[in-house]
Amino acid sequence: MSEAEAKDAAPQEEDRDERIREISPLRKALIRPELGSICGVILVFVFFLMIAGDSGMFSPEGIVNWTVVSAQFAIIAVGACLLMIAGEFDLSVGSMIGFSGIVIALMSVTYGFPMWVAIIVAFMIAMSIGWLNGFLVIRTGLPSFIVTLAFLYILRGLTIFLAIFTTNKTIIGGVRDAAEGDWLAAIFGGKIFKGLFVWLADLGLIGKFVAGNRAGEPVVDGIPMLIVWAIVLIIFGHVLLTRTRFGNWIFAAGGDAQAARYTGVPVNRVKIMMFMFTAFCATVFATCQVIEFGSAAADRGVLKEFEAIISVVIGGALLTGGYGSVVGAALGALIFGVVQQGLFFAGVESSLFRVFLGVILLLAVILNTYIRRSITGER
Repeated sequence: MSEAEAKDAAPQEEDRDERIREISPLRKALIRPELGSICGVILVFVFFLMIAGDSGMFSPEGIVNWTVVSAQFAIIAVGACLLMIAGEFDLSVGSMIGFSGIVIALMSVTYGFPMWVAIIVAFMIAMSIGWLNGFLVIRTGLPSFIVTLAFLYILRGLTIFLAIFTTNKTIIGGVRDAAEGDWLAAIFGGKIFKGLFVWLADLGLIGKFVAGNRAGEPVVDGIPMLIVWAIVLIIFGHVLLTRTRFGNWIFAAGGDAQAARYTGVPVNRVKIMMFMFTAFCATVFATCQVIEFGSAAADRGVLKEFEAIISVVIGGALLTGGYGSVVGAALGALIFGVVQQGLFFAGVESSLFRVFLGVILLLAVILNTYIRRSITGER
């Protein structure tokens, strides 16, 4: 090889080395979306083990308590996570929860429709509103923050109006009686594996009540369907995002929508479907809640949209879209559930939970900004 050829080959060799350079394991760990939430979960559990370890928080009954609360956050966080990765927000989630619950109660209790009909209609209406949210965002070019903020107020006002206009009250009871024996209501309410827990209690593997009307019965008598729904949605969201072509489209739509369109990604369809899925998750939450409480209230779901977004941000999603993790969002929801109930078990003023939300959101955004700069090389 001549000297000139050697000089020409040198830059090519350097370029190839630049392209195939290895990333250290530490850097790989630092750029994982779940890093912050994993650290948060560890810190939260250690903290409450120290200050509330003997309060019953980690007894079988206490574990179910904060797991149910975490599941509530997780259900709406999954939808919010996929939508945020696609580059959009939905601030109408909380109002959608109250609206869907009132629709179910009005149709089943007030107008006498079978519960399964009321549930299906609630899902259809909610997902139609989700479609409308996405359609308006795409067609008008307005930020999803503005469009869904408008629907936050529209749905909340409409919910209160419908409840008062039809029943002259904002809380509608009798849902549990209407759901009795209904095949679809059983999927959203009640518990599963009751026999298993009775068997475990008989073997002495879990605690029993020793006094009162329920003497001898297991403290934990089954897994609430709310937890089952949370697990199903987390698995579905994770597989969709990481194992399918549609998941790649979600990342592409949130990362660079115009570039994604050039490569054939149906960006508009992806975003609209994510708005619909977010509405679906909100209605799952509302249905489980209405059947569990036996009533619907027009003010249900207040601030849930922000709690869902905070869970997603703690889970590592970037506010700019194109980056995030459903598992991280689920861990963020777990942090919320443990902290909310941990403060109760520790005897701390419950209003401090909101203080925690603000602090953890700020810290998560700072961490996510550092991660984004590490990925993109920004300064």
